[in-house]
Amino acid sequence: MSIPIIDLHCDALLRMQKNGYNFHNSPNLDVNYEKLVEGHVIAQAFAIYVDSELSLVEKRATAIKQIEYFRNEVLREGVVHIKKWADFETLQPGQIGAFLTIEGVDFFGGDLKIWHPFHQLGVLSIGLTWNYPNEAADGAHSHYGHGVTPFGKEIIKLNNQHKVFTDVSHLNEQSFWDVIEQADYVIATHSNAKTVCDHVRNLNDAQIRAMIEKNAPIHIVLYPEFINGTNRASMGDVIRHIDYICSLGGKELIGLGSDFDGIDYKVEGLEHAGMYQNFINELLKYYSEEQVRGFAYANFINHLPK
Repeated sequence: MSIPIIDLHCDALLRMQKNGYNFHNSPNLDVNYEKLVEGHVIAQAFAIYVDSELSLVEKRATAIKQIEYFRNEVLREGVVHIKKWADFETLQPGQIGAFLTIEGVDFFGGDLKIWHPFHQLGVLSIGLTWNYPNEAADGAHSHYGHGVTPFGKEIIKLNNQHKVFTDVSHLNEQSFWDVIEQADYVIATHSNAKTVCDHVRNLNDAQIRAMIEKNAPIHIVLYPEFINGTNRASMGDVIRHIDYICSLGGKELIGLGSDFDGIDYKVEGLEHAGMYQNFINELLKYYSEEQVRGFAYANFINHLPK
């Protein structure tokens, strides 16, 4: 049985921008056109990510270059641009939807005006920072313990007004709670359960329960370090996170956010987007087809901003 997939996070744009890889069939990409087709991925989020060590000019140039790769490389050969939530309803059989997200607003440089052109380009989810403090928020690897800044709260207001998700995946705990309080549309695009794997990037029970109360999607990440704390993981190890979030009441919020092209180690049998149906077959051993369809795509569709 082949079940459609919607994946909320990959870093293919970064790898294309750094290395010039061909999106159609480069074997160096975990996510390329051929692998999306093979894995029956019907919609893929493409993150814009820039290194926090770059100068502001370099950060903005990097973000623009990634947009160029998205427009010139990704949006070809049956891949259509999803720029607004209603576009999911118009996807045709055989088409793959591609949409943009932001993983850290470092390239904004504290300038709120930068938000608008990226929204016009179709950015549908924004994570305020990637692990470290910036002008908008404090991140998961920071030791400061600060939360979302006034600038970050202005971004959240714009996200709320325009029905853009605010992503909590890379935030520290204080920033997480600030987003829960401030944001109307919350998502974890690639996070697991901290009780199953005690990693700072994962969500603890209180956070998961807050996401459930907020009716906010939680998308499972396929990086072994976040799955079991090692460099090797099985699909069964991934399913333990799904089981646990289900046990807390999150069954209808669970989705997938692979982090393909942003991770050095992979789940065995699930090393790239073309192997997604291996995971579907494994899930069907433990869950009903309806539940698996939920995890694969339907839960996300059912929780799109209205």
